[in-house]
Amino acid sequence: MKPTKFLAGALAVVAIAGCNSKQGDAATNAPVNMPPVAAPKSGDWTEVVSETPAGGFMMGNPKAKVQLIEFGSMTCPHCREFDETGVTPLLNEYVKAGDVSYEFRNYVRDAFDLAASLVARCNGAKTFFPMERALYKDQPNWVGKIQAAPQSQLEGLQSLPPTQQFLEIAKIAGLQQWAAMRGVPEAKTTQCLTNEKSVDQLVQMTSDATTQFPEFQGTPTFIINGKLFPIQVGSPAWDQVKAELNKALGR
Repeated sequence: MKPTKFLAGALAVVAIAGCNSKQGDAATNAPVNMPPVAAPKSGDWTEVVSETPAGGFMMGNPKAKVQLIEFGSMTCPHCREFDETGVTPLLNEYVKAGDVSYEFRNYVRDAFDLAASLVARCNGAKTFFPMERALYKDQPNWVGKIQAAPQSQLEGLQSLPPTQQFLEIAKIAGLQQWAAMRGVPEAKTTQCLTNEKSVDQLVQMTSDATTQFPEFQGTPTFIINGKLFPIQVGSPAWDQVKAELNKALGR
């Protein structure tokens, strides 16, 4: 994404918001402690999705033997690659049977990322994963619209209040129309994109990632049973995550 003065300013806004937010229970490297839920009648744990205390969304058995957390950025091409190559086998081979729970936590790298994250999260747990995965699939399209926007238009966003900036970014990227085509009305996404509490939550979740895991290097980052699992460059992320899941499951 082309550098802009606006981008630097947006990052400053995010950093300040993070410092002003109250540190919550997310800053612990213990596995997520979620209450147990009844197994779905179908036996398919991918039907069970809930919001976690850290602000992420968890799919699967909250009491699974192995808990996998992904910190992902909506504008990150490497995260998109993992979604394309790894998430479907992860769900089919591990989450569906209840052996592994999969939690996604948004890590916002800039204001563009934050706007997309607000759209993905707008309808809550019931639609988060379909929206998040669709955003990854269409990432080149909506990111391309931001890249093609005139520099003056992006710099002009600096004069707007922070929450209005995210709404305008979504308009530039066509995200509101995109969401409307997937069942989230424009009025609803407008509310989500201008919700200061939601913005603060995303900023805090991003801050907590590096506070909780000092070795955090970037996205995607994976946590398995409370411990950061480093991805080695040169080998597909899914192959590495799968091997570690098998190890944790004793397979």
